[in-house]
Amino acid sequence: MDSMYQQLMRLPLFQGVSTDKITALVEKLPFHFLKYRSGEQILAAGDSCTHIKFVVSGKVRVAMPCAHLRITIEQTLATPNVLAADSLFGRETVYPFTAVADGPCGILQLLKSDYIKMINSDKVFLFNILNFLSSGSQRGVSTVLSIKDGSALERLVMLVQSLVVAGASDVVLRYKQRDLCSLLSTQRTTLINMLDKLTDEGIVEYDSNVLRVTDLRGLLDYNK
Repeated sequence: MDSMYQQLMRLPLFQGVSTDKITALVEKLPFHFLKYRSGEQILAAGDSCTHIKFVVSGKVRVAMPCAHLRITIEQTLATPNVLAADSLFGRETVYPFTAVADGPCGILQLLKSDYIKMINSDKVFLFNILNFLSSGSQRGVSTVLSIKDGSALERLVMLVQSLVVAGASDVVLRYKQRDLCSLLSTQRTTLINMLDKLTDEGIVEYDSNVLRVTDLRGLLDYNK
């Protein structure tokens, strides 16, 4: 139980809860600890979000596709993290991304109805999920309100800031150049000049179809 408790207490939505409360919940609710092999799919974009899923060991590679453009943003999420908690509630309760194990990893999942029981069992769980969802919402608002000149670079930063989870690593944008120009509302020459500038500054590496963010903090600081 000590090992399980330590795993749970590292998760942001479990922080501040007592050992006794965790012990009682594990005995009462069906917590499922699942193991995945490297490359094994954990969930797919468009899947119904019927469970809340936590990364309790290892890493997960997440790929989020645009619905109508040939653009996908990828990132790696490590322990401790929760997969798309904001998809559990609301009008559209489907996962916006595909997730696969990046090496051996462990996932804790709990049925939505059981998670609601857990929230109702202790106000700490309620405050944790409210703070988590509010922080995500506020970050989106702050991103929009930080607009300065509406340049292609600023739109690129907004895209990354809106879709990349705090603490994520190995952020990669896969794209068709025409679609990326459409998304950023810019011309090809402007896009290339912008990416060349970011490359010279050590912030990204790119070719005709892949943009790898090598300095995430440096990229996000452009909007400050």
